[in-house]
Amino acid sequence: MTTTVKAVDPLFPPKLHQGDMVRVVAPARSRALVSEHDHTAIIDTRFAELGLTLTFGEHVDERDSLDSSSIISRVEDLHSAFADPEVSAVLAVIGGFNSNELLPHLDWELIGANPKVFCGFSDITALQNAFFTRTGMVTYSGPHWSSFGMRDHFDQTLRWFTAAMFDTASFALSPSATWTDDLWFLDQDDREVLANEGWWEIQPGEASGRVVGGNLCTLNLLQGTSFMPTLAGSILMIEDDCESTPAHFARDLTSLLQLPDATDVQGLVIGRFQRASGMSRALLEQIVQSQTVLTGVPVLANADFGHTFPVMTFPIGGRASISVGETSTFTVDEH
Repeated sequence: MTTTVKAVDPLFPPKLHQGDMVRVVAPARSRALVSEHDHTAIIDTRFAELGLTLTFGEHVDERDSLDSSSIISRVEDLHSAFADPEVSAVLAVIGGFNSNELLPHLDWELIGANPKVFCGFSDITALQNAFFTRTGMVTYSGPHWSSFGMRDHFDQTLRWFTAAMFDTASFALSPSATWTDDLWFLDQDDREVLANEGWWEIQPGEASGRVVGGNLCTLNLLQGTSFMPTLAGSILMIEDDCESTPAHFARDLTSLLQLPDATDVQGLVIGRFQRASGMSRALLEQIVQSQTVLTGVPVLANADFGHTFPVMTFPIGGRASISVGETSTFTVDEH
């Protein structure tokens, strides 16, 4: 049975200001796992420079055999963050594998009545798209709390984060000059910086629409549920990590684009692949060209989001425009 999800009007949370409080929660993996490589001092300094105060959910350090915590604990921390009038933003510790477990247990009226900035990526995609679908609240795909512990080569990620979080004006995105795909948290002195070849213009055209997406395999977990957003009229933004080979990415993309409302996708933006995935531009072009539903749809790839850095911050539920051609543009219009 296919679950029909009606489009909702966007509910934009208030922007951040100096002095605001951020609540850090662990909807998937525990902070105790992240703290095995402790970069707290760098994180604290970064948020202090932004003028933001960090607080933490009561259960962020609980850790079970799956490096997570109970559904009850994770739901309590999310509810507490949205119920607290002193909290302006909610930030995920890191991603993981199981944030979709929380969806049937969340108080949607509470969340919708208290819109706040909510940011993370990867597994957090399940919560972000469900929040928008069930309440209309715009959320943000962007760095985790743990990401702010990256000592070097974090400046571009931070600029994109502040543009999305502190300002209401539209902003244009452009390819980063360099990128990294290393286990930076293991050794901050041993980094590999790579030159960026820029965006891949896979299919030309212009489009604008409501942003949907994030991590592809996580978004696909919502199919057939009341938490899946409509793809109709969307700028679909997807990425996947090193575990997604070209063959896996192709079938996951096929699954998503076989949804009935995928015929009204306006544009597709694909995030940068990790080197271990084995994806190349030629393979990606072949995968896209095999999707007949994408005929005539502009497709831009190798964009700065996903599991490499820098990572941009973009609004799920906001609006964006793309123009793919000799001179491509990517603008966040409404966030």
